[in-house]
Amino acid sequence: MTLKKLSAVTGLVLSAIAIPASATEPDSRRVKGVETLERITGTAGNNVVKSLSDISPELGEWIVDFAYGDVFSRPGVALCTRELATIAALTALGNAQPQLKVHIEGALNVGCKPEEIVEIIIQMAVYAGFPSALNGISAAREVFAKRGIKIVAAPSE
Repeated sequence: MTLKKLSAVTGLVLSAIAIPASATEPDSRRVKGVETLERITGTAGNNVVKSLSDISPELGEWIVDFAYGDVFSRPGVALCTRELATIAALTALGNAQPQLKVHIEGALNVGCKPEEIVEIIIQMAVYAGFPSALNGISAAREVFAKRGIKIVAAPSE
């Protein structure tokens, strides 16, 4: 029996027992997710996923497959824009400092300017409050210092 016929038969058998044939094929989501995660976070994202392997490997898989394979890798919006949106959301949450730092690093990795990052965080003072914006600026300051990035404050108008 040829591989094509075997695949068709296998698909029929699996569909008969309610398992989609695609569940047995390599998942392109995972491939796209790993590529996108590495492009944005470098090794930091992989380290997070690996750190989950002993207690919740599924959570790491969901991060790769869904967040990066399905959402971040979508073609409709540039990665820089996605990272700025993520920075805004994490700043607004106010309780995700480690993730915020990873995404500030990621924003820089995909071409966002430090000044854009600071402006997005400042805007969150309006919607999420000054404490959240102050924490966001603190996270940005740490990431910029680690990378040797110096920012000149924008003049007030």
